[in-house]
Formats: sequence, C-alpha cells, structure tokens
Amino acid sequence: GIIEAFARVNALTEDGDNLHIQFKSELAGSLKIDQSVAHNGGCLTVVACNNKLYSVTAIKETLHKTNLGLLKVGHLVNIERAMRLGDRLDGHIVQGHVDQTAKCIAADTLDGSWTYTFEYDSIPENITIEKGSITVNGVSLTVVNSIDNRFSVAIIPYTYENTSFKEIEVGHIVNLEFDIIGKYISKLYLKH
Repeated sequence: GIIEAFARVNALTEDGDNLHIQFKSELAGSLKIDQSVAHNGGCLTVVACNNKLYSVTAIKETLHKTNLGLLKVGHLVNIERAMRLGDRLDGHIVQGHVDQTAKCIAADTLDGSWTYTFEYDSIPENITIEKGSITVNGVSLTVVNSIDNRFSVAIIPYTYENTSFKEIEVGHIVNLEFDIIGKYISKLYLKH
C-alpha cells in the first residue's frame, strides 16, 4: 500500500467485455511482461511495455468491482509493484484485490493536511475500525472517524502530493481494500 509512482492513462481500447489500458509512467522502463502491478489498488498483469508506455487488460469482473472502468484518457492512477521477499513492510498487508468501491462524500482542506470521508455499501465482511487500516486507491491509510458504512482518512502533504489524492473530489469513486485480518476475523465471527 505504499505508492511508488503515478501512471497517466494514455489510451483505452474496448475489446468485448475487456478494457485494454495503456499507461504512461516513469516506471514503465523497469516493468516486464507478466509482472503484476497494482493500479489504484487493483492488481493487473502487464501485457506490453516499452520505454515510458505499458499496457494492461481489465476483465469484466475487475471493471465491475473497481473504478478502473471509469478511467478516461489523462486520468492519473496510483501504481505499486509487488513487494519483494525480504523488503520492509511499510504499510499494512495489501493483496491488490479490491473489495469494493466507495464514493467520496467530503474532502476538507485543513491547515496543512486534508481529510477525506468515504461512503460504501455495507457488507458484513467489509468493516473499518478506528485507527485500523484501509487501502484507498491502493494507498495504505489509517482510518479515522469510523462509523457503519463510512470512514474518514487524514492525508499528510507528502501523501497528497505523491498520490492521486490531489485529484479526488466529492463524488469521485475510489477503490477500497479492507484490512485482510479484519476480513478473516469478520468471516469467522459471521459463521458462528
């Protein structure tokens, strides 16, 4: 959940239920075909790459569960390559499997930071807790102000400048990946 770089949508091509997305990014030269890269938190396989351009394909399931189907040419996405074994775990455990989307219902500028509030469809396994972890568009964050199907996150200047948060406004749809430990505990609890 620690974003490495941005990628800008360079081209979109529909192919049946699939969407081929070409991105422009400084990381493109270090990518290789078959590599898994998280885009706004959703892992996609690199299918072509050269210089500053690379391409991925999003299938119907991915487009249904994420905000990737809403992308337009010029949109900015957060990208992160898979963690290498032996690396430090700087965020929380993130799989790159988006659980659902949420809508930004408030974006408040404070004196030196920002607070964003999101609302999502309530699903028993998908919960947030105060000071727990959440991934928003692939960014590992700490939950503040957790209530039923809403939560807020506080954004520091570094995160604001180095992720797509600077482009998120009220009404924008974002991808959520809930904390994996919380999902397992919730699933066990619901079985009993």
